[in-house]
Amino acid sequence: TAKTDSTLVGVSTSVAGVAQIHEMKMDGNVMQMRALPEGLALPAGKAVALRAGSYHLMLMDLKAPLKVDSSVPITLVFRDAKGTESRVELVVPVSAGAPAAHKH
Repeated sequence: TAKTDSTLVGVSTSVAGVAQIHEMKMDGNVMQMRALPEGLALPAGKAVALRAGSYHLMLMDLKAPLKVDSSVPITLVFRDAKGTESRVELVVPVSAGAPAAHKH
């Protein structure tokens, strides 16, 4: 939940050659997944979740298989309405599989 109107504009990690912000949605019976090159809008005071079947981070061209019970460093880049960028460094745990039934 952003305090002011902001946008998640970038993601990076040392474990993958490519890291993108993605959206997954159903169009009838067809799952559509696409990168969000302009980023993910974060309206002030409104919760926006990264989760399976919706907005998520896509890591591609992994440099090595991710090991269960290890962790992955991820950097998120945000831009506020004034154009000021900030970074948040995360350490994300690796689990045995994708949440729920959305494995991809």
